[in-house]
Amino acid sequence: MTAPPAWLTVLTTTDSEDKAHALAQSAVEARLAACAQISAPVTSVYRWQNAIETSEEWQVLFKTAAERYDELEEHLQREHDYDTPEIIALPVIRGSARYLGWVTAETAPPAAL
Repeated sequence: MTAPPAWLTVLTTTDSEDKAHALAQSAVEARLAACAQISAPVTSVYRWQNAIETSEEWQVLFKTAAERYDELEEHLQREHDYDTPEIIALPVIRGSARYLGWVTAETAPPAAL
């Protein structure tokens, strides 16, 4: 059995660049993510309310410590304007020690500082 990952990349999408920036900024300010990367528009095709939809969205990738995931998910649910926002956490299996140390330090809960 392997240990759970210590770090995650968390993905969400939204329908405007401004909203993507707001989600990124608020999560980093709250120390729920060390950084957030916003990708150029992507085309999403999905089923919603019994219809196939196509829309332009911006992806936001948050780099965080696994111990902060629950708070980050709660934050994204609260700040997002979608009824059912995509929030997916992918494990970081390996990474440079300096970078992962930085992610850990930047997402430390305020009481730990």
